[in-house]
Amino acid sequence: MLQGGDFTNFDGTGGKSIYGNKFEDENFKIKHFTGALSMANAGPNTNGSQFFITVAETSWLDDRHVVFGKVLDGMDLVKRIEVLKTVRDKPKDEVKIVACGKL
Repeated sequence: MLQGGDFTNFDGTGGKSIYGNKFEDENFKIKHFTGALSMANAGPNTNGSQFFITVAETSWLDDRHVVFGKVLDGMDLVKRIEVLKTVRDKPKDEVKIVACGKL
């Protein structure tokens, strides 16, 4: 799994959204799959700006994290990031997405 979006503390403990620091879960209609884009949270109704991309089967996340998108193109890049060396669950070298496009 790749996680990002903490642009306030840069350590996985922060983040905020256009709705404030936290906002409610929207729904759990879409189940997790490889390449899902999902909200990271600290429990029910604690969404902020953090998100993750799944790189394998993650059914235990269903009904706990809101899936709101999917990787449309570039899953090969996601897989390359996944295997980078890490130190305490963070990539040893900086990984920065600078031109991801938008829908």
